[in-house]
Amino acid sequence: MSEESGSSKSSLVSSLNPFKKWFFEGQVREMDGPHQSEEKHHSHPWWQVMCLTGVDYFSTLGYQPGIAFLAAGALSPIATFILILLTLFGALPIYSHVAKVSPHGEGSISMLEDLLPRWRGKMFVLALLGFVATDFIITITLSAADATAHVVENPFAPHFLSEHRVIVTLVLISILGGIFLKGFNEAIGLAVLLVAVYLALNLIVVGVGVYEVVTHPQVIPQWKDAIFRMPNVRGNPMLMLGISLILFPKLALGLSGFETGVAVMPLVKGGSEDDSKNPEGRIRNTRRLLVISALIMSFMLLASSLSTTMLIPAEQFQPGGGANGRALAYLAHHYLGEGFGTVYDLSTIFILWFAGASAMAGLLNIVPRYLPRYGMAPDWARASRPLVVVFIAIAFAVTIIFKADVDAQGGAYATGVLVLMSSAAVAVTLSVWGEGPRKYLFLLIALVFVYTTIVNIIERPEGIKIASFFIGTIIATSFVSRAWRSTELRIDSVEFSETALKFIEEARQGTVRIIANRPDRGDIDEYRLKEKQERWNNHIPQDEPVLFFEVRPGDASDFSGVLKIRGVQVGQYRILRTKSPAVPNAIAAFMLHVRNLTGQIPHVYFGWTEGIRSVMCSSSYFSAKAIRRR
Repeated sequence: MSEESGSSKSSLVSSLNPFKKWFFEGQVREMDGPHQSEEKHHSHPWWQVMCLTGVDYFSTLGYQPGIAFLAAGALSPIATFILILLTLFGALPIYSHVAKVSPHGEGSISMLEDLLPRWRGKMFVLALLGFVATDFIITITLSAADATAHVVENPFAPHFLSEHRVIVTLVLISILGGIFLKGFNEAIGLAVLLVAVYLALNLIVVGVGVYEVVTHPQVIPQWKDAIFRMPNVRGNPMLMLGISLILFPKLALGLSGFETGVAVMPLVKGGSEDDSKNPEGRIRNTRRLLVISALIMSFMLLASSLSTTMLIPAEQFQPGGGANGRALAYLAHHYLGEGFGTVYDLSTIFILWFAGASAMAGLLNIVPRYLPRYGMAPDWARASRPLVVVFIAIAFAVTIIFKADVDAQGGAYATGVLVLMSSAAVAVTLSVWGEGPRKYLFLLIALVFVYTTIVNIIERPEGIKIASFFIGTIIATSFVSRAWRSTELRIDSVEFSETALKFIEEARQGTVRIIANRPDRGDIDEYRLKEKQERWNNHIPQDEPVLFFEVRPGDASDFSGVLKIRGVQVGQYRILRTKSPAVPNAIAAFMLHVRNLTGQIPHVYFGWTEGIRSVMCSSSYFSAKAIRRR
């Protein structure tokens, strides 16, 4: 039935007018669940995919040093160093393990879904999807807003743009959406170019900054004096470290990019020995991607924090100051001239604008894996272009609500990032709990991430408020969609075992007669009595063979999935057995598949209870109605 399902969808798309056909094309069946077969994405070398995730991860250099100074003041470099330790010895081991167990881009969410079955797991996944939406949508809006800040702060930009930040931001988001509507095939090449230029320019700026610090010896003592003048420090190194530990959660934006890195794993080219079940080459290359990007970002974060903290006056970091949201750009203009500064601004604008691309790619990879399969989104949610329109509309609303303010969106962004990282750390800890001493290392990492998340929520409660809005919206619309889709067949495909196919092939020599049986003891007497009853009630000739079809109730919280049917012989009786969350739907899907397989309408005999009265029904009429509806 997999071919039938795919062909029915393609015929549906081909019957639409040209615009709708273009709009809804690309509904991919391989995104039905977290354990699907190998995806059919175009793959690329790991370093190219690193650039795609890097437009999000590396672009935080555009605003991270300024946010770090506002959060920690003169202690910013120390707090940044603690953040780097958490990156290299916390986030990196966690997501290396996630890449190993979810090589098809499922991420840590699918790990938790497996650990929490039925409705508990699905509700937890819906909540996590709310934080995913918070993280990725705010990535789009915050990055575009910061790109706007670099536009309006440039000395060559028209002055009237400073009064229309929201409009400029909306234009940038619209262009991003237009690229995804057209198609995303050229995105990797553009990402490589943007990241290469941006990192090169940042190396120049940071190099000049470090040179200025080294050649001006008074800078370091001034920085030390600024730390000593901070309240509650009083020159005590332990107090400095303790305060930095308390303040570093505010720098959590520097951790963004890891969840996106595993979400786009299907784009990573593996080795020639890879297969869908064991893509060792892809896992190896994704881990390489994570390590190299973490090392690059760690160096850039520390160097940029040191140079900006020591060289930029504190008042310039404040709202309205020249370094607010653009600390490295301030250094570029101040030490390398307006010409180079403008080139740096343009590079920063482009990469910040395109940072939303990796977030959008992550959303388009994650959402179709869960909501349609849960029945909690329309089936068109498997297609990319309708989702792009929905996500861009949400990004428009967020931009207007926050008036394209970078600082106002920072709390929501950090909350989304930290909750996803905490959930990943918890999932990995639970998955390795029986594997020896290393479980305690992962437990420690999980506790650090949970602490960081809690501190961030307490310090910036607006983040959890925004995430709660996304969670509430997703849950509400999901249940409305599930109720709306309750009349669907709910079976994506039907798969027969070799024995089951043999039974069907032999039955097709005459009329295919199937008795739906409620599983009980499973012995010969059960099937003998059931056959005798059905032949008597429905006048089935004694010389015509029958098959038994049994459906065991599965997880009722599942909406759709693959119906796997196996054949079993008990004495002289042939039984087809399966498991499904909806028994009537399974019977209907099975009949339709047998019809397509044999070229004849099968007869199925089943019963249901109304009060105390049992009624038997021949399948001819039922099958005809089901087929006409199909």
